[in-house]
Amino acid sequence: MSLFSVRLAELRKQRNMSIRQIAKELDLSPQTVANWIKGEHEPSMSVIIKLADLFDVSASFLLEPAYSTQYEEKYRQSGFYWGEKVNDLAYETLKYMPATRPVHLLDVGCGEGQAAVFFARFGYHVSAFDIAETGLIKGRKLAEAAGVRVNFFQADLLDYYFIDTFDIVYSTDVLEYIPPQERQRVIGHFQEFTRPGGIHVLDTFVEKPFIPTPPDWEYGKEFFWETGELFAYYKDWKIELIKESIINCNSAGIPHRHCMDVLIARKVGTDKSRLI
Repeated sequence: MSLFSVRLAELRKQRNMSIRQIAKELDLSPQTVANWIKGEHEPSMSVIIKLADLFDVSASFLLEPAYSTQYEEKYRQSGFYWGEKVNDLAYETLKYMPATRPVHLLDVGCGEGQAAVFFARFGYHVSAFDIAETGLIKGRKLAEAAGVRVNFFQADLLDYYFIDTFDIVYSTDVLEYIPPQERQRVIGHFQEFTRPGGIHVLDTFVEKPFIPTPPDWEYGKEFFWETGELFAYYKDWKIELIKESIINCNSAGIPHRHCMDVLIARKVGTDKSRLI
């Protein structure tokens, strides 16, 4: 099967669209779409652009290999690379915005899906993305075993464009993949699509001269933040929690330490759509 047919099949599953629905949107026969998914034919570039618009992805996503990280292979192994226990920030999230009403949460860089499934089990409406498809496969199996629904999809942190607003943006061990020159744009985009009253629950690795670089650090792809740098992007938000701590880690099979800055911030304002 071609990369195009694999990507199209995955998008169809993610959006829960039938072949007949896709064909209707494109004014084509269902058999034509079925042939694409089987890998027997590929559409013209003009149709690929229409497909990209339909699924809200780039045309290049349908045609070009995805950017990958070392975790694509690590997640392929049995068990959970990060362990089965969720980050303490997941429990903090429950306190600052419990799902006493419909709460929509986006897990940015969800890895193998442990936190996403954790939130879904507590009644949140969860969407979660990661760049590593092997992690998403594990997440879907985990959600199925738990009997919960999570909208898992593949996306690149640097290219993802919000099409919905969220009450919570949750992300751990991920923001270091944002190059310094892109941080204002990416964080600003997250903020723009967060509903008033919503929260961001984030952490990131901070560089300290007395802590060696982690053994699984991806040079050229990961970038340390400076102490307090993350907090500065939220000067107009209500700060619910900030802290910096040094933690022990064994993710690469080699004991090491990280310095982490942690933030929970709330967007102040009134969501007028909820008043109508």
